Amino acid sequence: MTATTLPPAEPTLAMLLRILKLPTIGRHADEVAAKAEREGWSFAQYLRHLVGLEVQERRRRRIERNQRDSNLPAEKTLATLNRKRLPAPVAKMVPALCEGAFLERGDNVLLFGLPGRGKTHLACAVGHELVRRGHRVLFTATYALVQRLLGAKRDLRLEKELAVIDGFDAVILDDIGYVQQSRDEMEVLFTFLAERYERKSVLITSNLVFSEWNRIFKDPMTTAAAIDRLVHHAVILELTGTSVRADQAQGALKEARTTTTTPATTTPATQSDEQEAPSTTTTPTTTTPATQSNEVHGEM
Repeated sequence: MTATTLPPAEPTLAMLLRILKLPTIGRHADEVAAKAEREGWSFAQYLRHLVGLEVQERRRRRIERNQRDSNLPAEKTLATLNRKRLPAPVAKMVPALCEGAFLERGDNVLLFGLPGRGKTHLACAVGHELVRRGHRVLFTATYALVQRLLGAKRDLRLEKELAVIDGFDAVILDDIGYVQQSRDEMEVLFTFLAERYERKSVLITSNLVFSEWNRIFKDPMTTAAAIDRLVHHAVILELTGTSVRADQAQGALKEARTTTTTPATTTPATQSDEQEAPSTTTTPTTTTPATQSNEVHGEM
């Protein structure tokens, strides 16, 4: 007696979509098919709509993933940036930077200014907008990046680590002026900048002007070479004005003083309830025009 050979079962649409890794189309295929039938869509319209949903969902997931990988401070966005504090030339550049055309050219953005002028907030705000447009951005303190690269060099995997960082379209190096490096640390930072030269963008915030960068790179030749590579294709922004943090501290102090020095007022009704005060009539003191004139002249 021979066993009956059954034909292989036809894979379902859901199975095929899972194989092709099209989960969004799988979730919406039946729903969109019903809508297409009701509204008389052509097959091309139906397919285009489904593929469009898949593309939108993949883009949303990619942006969420890039946002997590960016290490950008969540609160330092364009919405929380006080543009009125920015110098006019800087404020005019913000929309163009957020569009991200400079990334395609591998240009750098260098932000200079004293502490508290909003350099980091501006760089992060641009970074958030770039992520929203589908770009990969990495935010890191300069000292943290230097230590990361130095550790990779000690483990003989510096080239591999640089390749990982190279996957980011833009790297935001915060507070490069605070780094006081040894020769080994200076060398890995210079290697990083040289690797990205004319290929990938770097956004750098610094409290030090270029003439003081010898404090970072120690060697005059290395300092000149680093600056030369950074400014060759760069947008340079100078943030002036008062310190944001100092102004906020002054405002908080004024508010605290106002709160503690304002005397409590008691309404007449409360006085009547608390005690029976003797009825007295107070005649307001008036100042004659002549006296007023004398007072005014006395102040002049």
